[in-house]
Amino acid sequence: MATIKDIAKLAEVSPTTVSRVLNQDETMVVSQEIKMKIFRIAHELKYVSPRMRHLQEKEKMIVGVADWHIVRPDRLNVHLASLNCIAESLSPKVKIEFVRMEKETSGRYDGIIAFGIFTEEEMELLRLQSVAVIFINSNDKDYQYDSIVMDFDRGIIESMEYLVNKRQYRSAGYIGGLYENGEVRIGYRRLKCVKETFAQYGCLDERNIYVGELSKESGYALAKEAMVSGHLPEALILGSDEIAEGAIEAFQEAGLRNPKDLAIVIYEDIKTLESKWKDFTRVQMFPDIVWETAIKLLLEQIHQRRTDSMKIFLPAKLKLGDSA
Repeated sequence: MATIKDIAKLAEVSPTTVSRVLNQDETMVVSQEIKMKIFRIAHELKYVSPRMRHLQEKEKMIVGVADWHIVRPDRLNVHLASLNCIAESLSPKVKIEFVRMEKETSGRYDGIIAFGIFTEEEMELLRLQSVAVIFINSNDKDYQYDSIVMDFDRGIIESMEYLVNKRQYRSAGYIGGLYENGEVRIGYRRLKCVKETFAQYGCLDERNIYVGELSKESGYALAKEAMVSGHLPEALILGSDEIAEGAIEAFQEAGLRNPKDLAIVIYEDIKTLESKWKDFTRVQMFPDIVWETAIKLLLEQIHQRRTDSMKIFLPAKLKLGDSA
């Protein structure tokens, strides 16, 4: 097991410096370069602090959730409220509290679950906040961390296989939202995959691709636009829960029945609201098994002191309902 002295030797600093840096002592005067060197070495050696080693005796474990690459900062991450039950079933001796992290704000966490592709600068900030980090759908770089890979594209492909091959719908469309703030870009990869997959199935008609702001209001407006266009497709994929909430409301106001008049599949990402349409057909990109696996990986690092990094592949889940 790696020790403070091991890290100090490789970083060429004193054990006291290492200890104070890893404990995020704000009174410690040391350059950012040295701090990052210490944290990199600690990650590489899979260092577990005394506090983490005795975590089983603690009442609470704080897990940060870095989701700013997949959820707008002004939206809720509804799923966080339900994670306590999952965590309790996996680790009844430790109470785990999940805290949504802010991109520009630093904190201290026993572990971090990070969603999306992070820049090198963001990676450094995550390293400074916890030694135990789980990445979900990051890029292919070898970060020396555990990672979970979801096949986002497969979710769209399965939807089209179901709509075109099984249900025999002849035309399909998409209503989705985009959000961009600096280096954070949400919805662009999904739109690209939708167009490529529609083309493969011979269903790509740009007139049936409606894209606006990532919001319920936008979903409502885009659905209205689709209905007055004169070429509403037989089936639609709705690109998020918020888009779906607005679009379905517009369709029902117009008297359209699902699936008799219009088949609908909801592409469900991280939940930002409690959907009123729980019986609709949907692609679940982050079912409970994703969170369960992430929590298990963190606990293995902390309790069992596992040092080898793991990469786990999990599929999206097409959940059939009443709408398609």
